[in-house]
Amino acid sequence: MNILGNLKYAPGARKKVKRIGRGVGSGHGKTAGKGHKGQRSRSGDQIRPWFEGGQMPLNRRIPKFGFKSPFRIEFQIVNVSTLNKLAESGKLSDGVVTPEVLYALGAVSKKSQPVKILGDGALSAKLAVSANSFSKTASDKITAAGGTVKTLES
Repeated sequence: MNILGNLKYAPGARKKVKRIGRGVGSGHGKTAGKGHKGQRSRSGDQIRPWFEGGQMPLNRRIPKFGFKSPFRIEFQIVNVSTLNKLAESGKLSDGVVTPEVLYALGAVSKKSQPVKILGDGALSAKLAVSANSFSKTASDKITAAGGTVKTLES
């Protein structure tokens, strides 16, 4: 019968801790595994984790290429087909589409990021669409369906 006081770890499950600097007889005494001389043997040594001993550092060895514009605007994309689905399902009862409405319906995931309408798919509903940007095909399809296009300032 196992009583809590008799419980033991399985043999080999627990390894003995290496006790450093506890006398020559321990096998880890004297220099305590630090070797002789050099920066790492001294107390208070500090070598930056990325230091490679004078070798050319990784961040300088790797080739650099490309360019990232700090002025790039990342749009949330909504296709004309998505607008058509929302209109057919009755979620756009008044026919007005704004970024706030799209956010409320879950068509876009962020309130603060600008919205761009793209022309993938067909549109049969008459909608008044307001967005930060439109593709040429999207604006053509919306106006062809009898709707209006209004570009918002970002």
